[in-house]
Amino acid sequence: MLYNLGKFLSFVFLKLFCGFRVFNRESVPAKGGFILATNHASNADPLVIGAASPKPLHFMAKVELFKNPLLALILSAVHAFPVHRGWGDIHAIREAIRRVRNGGGLLIFPEGGRSSDGKLGQAHEGIGFLAEKLNVPIVPAYISGTDKVLPKGSSRVSAARVTVRFGRQILVERRMPYQAIADKIMDEIRRLSCGSS
Repeated sequence: MLYNLGKFLSFVFLKLFCGFRVFNRESVPAKGGFILATNHASNADPLVIGAASPKPLHFMAKVELFKNPLLALILSAVHAFPVHRGWGDIHAIREAIRRVRNGGGLLIFPEGGRSSDGKLGQAHEGIGFLAEKLNVPIVPAYISGTDKVLPKGSSRVSAARVTVRFGRQILVERRMPYQAIADKIMDEIRRLSCGSS
């Protein structure tokens, strides 16, 4: 309920103030679990990609955010679950796998943290591990404009054009090195950043 309300309000705000445009929504699977991998330049990115995706998304959020009981309740209601950053949180990984195997969409930012300058960085091998383990479609996406709407380190929201471009689904070969999988996914995100689809 709260997820759908948040998605609707985010979409309306983005459409009115950011000229929100979404390309290739049909790349997101209509049913079954999948991984959605996108760049990360702003705290607004989860709201933006959630508004763009035709299917609900589950995502990891740093465990510190769950220490506030009210915020923890809201985060859980919008399908977030806690992760300890900086080390392999096995509980978060197991929860991510469980949700995808139950048919959910898992939102992952392959770069880990937010980009400080809006430029694409290196993917971490964690997404490669999950992709190989789950063997589900991976949907690459590129978000543009959020680094201007809500820049890193700022709490001020500004009007700027926001676009989400989904790419073709990726199916990885089994037994590929995790980093090779991660790099392949990041290469597709880079391609989308150039306006290709």
